[in-house]
Amino acid sequence: MVACRLDNFPTKVPGLLPAAGATNAYYHNRRAVSHNKKTEPANERNNITFAEILKNMTMFCNQCQETAKNTGCTIKGVCGKTEETSNIQDLLMFACQGLSYLTIEARKQGIDTNAESKHITNCLFMTITNANFDDKSIIQAIKDAIKYRDELKSKVKIAENHPSINWSGKTDEDFNAKAKEVGTLTYDSNEDIRGLKQYVLFGIKGMAAYAEHAFNLGFEEQEIYNFMEESLVMITKPIELTDAFNWVVKTGEYGVKVMALLDKANTETFGNPEITNVKIGVGKNPGILISGHDLKDLEQLLIQTEGKGIDIYTHSEMLPANAYPNLKKYKHLVGNYGNAWHRQLEEFETFNGPILFTTNCLVPPRKATTYNNRVFTTGATGMPEWKRIEKKLPNGHKDFSEIIELAKTCPPPTEIETGEITIGFAHNQVLALADKVLDAVNSGAIKKLVVMSGCDARQKTREYYTEFAKQLPKDTVILTSGCAKYRYNKLKLGDIGGIPRVLDAGQCNDSYSWAFVALKLKEVLKLDDINKLPIVFNIAWYEQKAIIVHLALLYLGIKNTHVGPTLPGFLTPNLLKAVQESFGVQTIKTVEEDMKIFELA
Repeated sequence: MVACRLDNFPTKVPGLLPAAGATNAYYHNRRAVSHNKKTEPANERNNITFAEILKNMTMFCNQCQETAKNTGCTIKGVCGKTEETSNIQDLLMFACQGLSYLTIEARKQGIDTNAESKHITNCLFMTITNANFDDKSIIQAIKDAIKYRDELKSKVKIAENHPSINWSGKTDEDFNAKAKEVGTLTYDSNEDIRGLKQYVLFGIKGMAAYAEHAFNLGFEEQEIYNFMEESLVMITKPIELTDAFNWVVKTGEYGVKVMALLDKANTETFGNPEITNVKIGVGKNPGILISGHDLKDLEQLLIQTEGKGIDIYTHSEMLPANAYPNLKKYKHLVGNYGNAWHRQLEEFETFNGPILFTTNCLVPPRKATTYNNRVFTTGATGMPEWKRIEKKLPNGHKDFSEIIELAKTCPPPTEIETGEITIGFAHNQVLALADKVLDAVNSGAIKKLVVMSGCDARQKTREYYTEFAKQLPKDTVILTSGCAKYRYNKLKLGDIGGIPRVLDAGQCNDSYSWAFVALKLKEVLKLDDINKLPIVFNIAWYEQKAIIVHLALLYLGIKNTHVGPTLPGFLTPNLLKAVQESFGVQTIKTVEEDMKIFELA
């Protein structure tokens, strides 16, 4: 794949102000900032200390689309995480920064740091939205990071003296006290630089999720580990504004690399996805519902349940697993149950059997929830009310026997819908249909391809995507991936000359397929600019994997993408202006307005 080079992007970033030069760790309240002037350290301006500011704020998190008032959650996360959980997740990033200082230096001296890099990757994954709500497991990850760090300190000398290199805590009280001092608001007093550092952090969190799925299948690239760790260290240091902006762009470059790596891992392990009709009804056997994204966990569960009279159902972003030849060969993988992640509070009640979370997205249970005793977590996930799978079998596979035995005692799932969904349109399958698609484009049967990949979530404003799909002209085809598909993948939109009007490439990382297809079409049509293709991008985002996907698209030179329902809360007015001027990024408006903008009406 040919990607845009970093030197093709502006060295001067339009719309951005010069850095204030302050990199001390104190909070600079964005509402108190004049965006037409250089920023000033908040404690100098208001004669208050950083410690005093933090004392009055119990938490701060702005990494997801649903962040409060599109600015930041300061009391409790909209996702459901408590202030304590939010803060110790910040401390986990701080611990990983200290460890990253050591891994970078250790590699220079020829020391293998694979175990440490995998731990950092898992820690980043643990802190993405709706992955881990279990304070105990997060604190253990912090202790493990400190242990890894101190073991490397005994082997290498390091000249750096950032607090994360030396800090240690002994009690939970120590951890919770330190956690309040190291959140993202401490990254820089200049809100633009701080916003760019957050952009990078949230991007590498998404990158880590994809890297972990790949290494679970035995596929790794050292340069991806290097970049994530170098980024964690970069965040701790002073940086010029234009350099920070270019680091964000470089994050997109590594986003392309990690998605290509995961695509290779998935297809070489499980085969290229095939066009598949997936049942959404239920059978008469007891079932196990598997949610999240990790295909390796699904394979191990299928192996252990074969011939035991238990049906396996996918949920949410595990739906695409049904299209992989080496997974669909298991006859007891019978279909998909339910919809996108945020509807689990109702759908888990009616499933009746055990549920296994391999990754995000978890929703904290209600007090009235009755399914807590049959939900299990593994990998980077955690919920204090749910059991965790830790045991391994002699062959190294995770031991799912407890889930299996429980399933045998449960009634079959309650049917909530019937029918089928057609999936399996990843890049290999779409390119196999390339002649048919090109003929339809050239004849005018297909006027536009509309990429509607991304995330789904709870907000009512996301009904926009259902209405947008309904109102698309009948000469358009939707290209989708991620759980955003659930807003329209059960609509009867028909086909164009046998080509379904919704082509589902797979999970969120499979947005890579649409970039891959776009570049191939550009090559076949002999265009000098990818933006001259009859493709438009109307993307929904929610969490950090969507951030790395979008950064990858920007790195590849794709412009004028629409992102919604809102743009990230960490984009200051200056950053928003810069991103809009450099890449044409804008938020969604009304369906009618966007149809006109995309020249679809």
